[in-house]
Amino acid sequence: MPDNYRNDNITSTSAIDMLMKFGDVESGERIFRSIKVKGAKIYGALMNGYNLNGESWKCFKIFEEMKEKDVIPDEIEWNILIGACSKSGMLHHCQYIVNQIPLNIQNKIRTQNALIDMWGKCGSIENAKNVFNLVVDRDTITYTAMINAFALNGMGSQAVELYREMPNNLRDHVSQICVL
Repeated sequence: MPDNYRNDNITSTSAIDMLMKFGDVESGERIFRSIKVKGAKIYGALMNGYNLNGESWKCFKIFEEMKEKDVIPDEIEWNILIGACSKSGMLHHCQYIVNQIPLNIQNKIRTQNALIDMWGKCGSIENAKNVFNLVVDRDTITYTAMINAFALNGMGSQAVELYREMPNNLRDHVSQICVL
């Protein structure tokens, strides 16, 4: 990539995103390392690429680098980190990340949905239920994430019960598949 483009964060972020989507992690990392001033979006593109390419564990190292450089994640980067936690299945990573998410971001529906999914995939159904109960305006994804959490943890009857409680207008093919 020409040097004059490396100073353009939008172009660099797009290049990292594209390379990662094509599975070229090494080239994405090379561009990332060549950028002198990195913002949250560039870190997010790299972490998202790691998630896409089965290298979610690298997200935690990148997060530590962000903290060292005082780069503050926004909602998107937090959700990418939650996704990495979901893939790792390691409760200590989950709790470590959740403890650092600002409350204003924890209270956003996309983050709450991601947290329900994460806790369900990590086997912490109580934490998933706690987040579910905090959601004010539940949407299809909220219900489906909780139904899936029950199903993944051998709680089929609770999954069916929640599906029955789910408003009809929020049911879709994904929620139907999860309850099966």
